[in-house]
Amino acid sequence: MLFKDILNKKTCELQPEFDLLFDDILKNQTHNGDLLLIRVNGFYNPEVHTWTNLSEKLSPYMIGPNKEGHSDYLHYEFIHNYRTTGIVALNHSDYLKQHEWSQEREKEIDEIVDHESMTIQLEMLVYLKIWEADFFIKKLYQLTRLCLGEAYDWHFRISESNRDKEATGTREKIIRKLVRDRLEKRYPKIYQAIKNAYRTQIRNSIAHSKYSFLSRNIHPNNFIKNDPASQIKSLTFDEWIEMFHDTMVIYNLIIRLFNQVDKLYEKVAFENDLLMEVRVSRIDPEERIEFYLLKYRPEWKDWHWKRIDE
Repeated sequence: MLFKDILNKKTCELQPEFDLLFDDILKNQTHNGDLLLIRVNGFYNPEVHTWTNLSEKLSPYMIGPNKEGHSDYLHYEFIHNYRTTGIVALNHSDYLKQHEWSQEREKEIDEIVDHESMTIQLEMLVYLKIWEADFFIKKLYQLTRLCLGEAYDWHFRISESNRDKEATGTREKIIRKLVRDRLEKRYPKIYQAIKNAYRTQIRNSIAHSKYSFLSRNIHPNNFIKNDPASQIKSLTFDEWIEMFHDTMVIYNLIIRLFNQVDKLYEKVAFENDLLMEVRVSRIDPEERIEFYLLKYRPEWKDWHWKRIDE
């Protein structure tokens, strides 16, 4: 369940720092097209070198949704349905009063807890669809780089196994070390929200279905005495509510930020004959910097590589 009072409180706390993040990116990005590259999803795809059904050779440096973008759209539909239909009318404090036990209300309270339990299991799926999603993690990573004055990373890749040494990192490492910890000094509230929302032990217990419910408590079945990262024995439903609302507010504010990006670059496009230069930092076939033009299509509100005949 989503509580409007908690959403509003957390949004008021985090939105100013997301606005600061957006302003810092505009000031600090090392090329004016880098933020647009996050929006159009610039990526490196060496598989093009194996394609034999094309009449011309393609560059492995591409823009477009790719597999992670199509996946993101599917997950967005699911998450958006929940974030718009899962809001309850009661404030959280009023909701808790419904759990105040009395013998006369025993059956009613049991039904409320049962409903809450089912809802939390649905929220756990939403939680994974956010924190495990390649596209969401990539956007967080690239935004962090740009606000710190680093170039867009065309070669970002999430590790899929322990043997993958050339990837940017595992999901956990990217979220905790390459995003959260790097944002701490300048954006302490965003840092704290990510720290509270993304807990690897809870993520693992959900992903592997290693948890149980007892009354209004979640018991992850992956407590490990000697592992500092696996020390949670129990999580109350109200602690979950805090975690999940932090997750949803971060998700909502990332959407809001990219709505700002769309408006910004649409304005730039109309001021520059629908064109915008972007930088490609290549390593294939050799290390070098190249610059290309993207063209905006107002009727579709999207961008594509400018062709020679345009």
